Amino acid sequence: MRIALTALLVRDYDEAIGFYVEKLGFELVEDSGLDSGQGGGKRWVMVRPKGGQAGLLLARATGDQARAVGDQAGGRVFLFIETDDFDRDHARMTAAGVRFLEAPRREPYGTVAVFEDLYGNRFDLIQPARPGAASSP
Repeated sequence: MRIALTALLVRDYDEAIGFYVEKLGFELVEDSGLDSGQGGGKRWVMVRPKGGQAGLLLARATGDQARAVGDQAGGRVFLFIETDDFDRDHARMTAAGVRFLEAPRREPYGTVAVFEDLYGNRFDLIQPARPGAASSP
């Protein structure tokens, strides 16, 4: 078994696609459902990091769900985006306007920095430490 998708509540499909695809560099895997009989303008929108297996299902919030947009994890880091080149991806994301909440830091487990998506959900960008590699501040 594996986790394939995580539902992420969004206000608007297209603005969320813009953030995840244009700013984070994810790929748009699927955007369908406009004529699928789901009604109410619902779409099946899936994005994922390029080369990744697990993805996000962008789910437009309706009714009371709107309260959770931007607070899916109660203010904690929601998801961990792993990279093999922290400096490259941090620089690219910063240039694209992604808001990092802290400067990158080196921890025993790797290099990490917390950023927010367009709604305020928190994510870690992390490059895990290589086994046997010494961590430097």
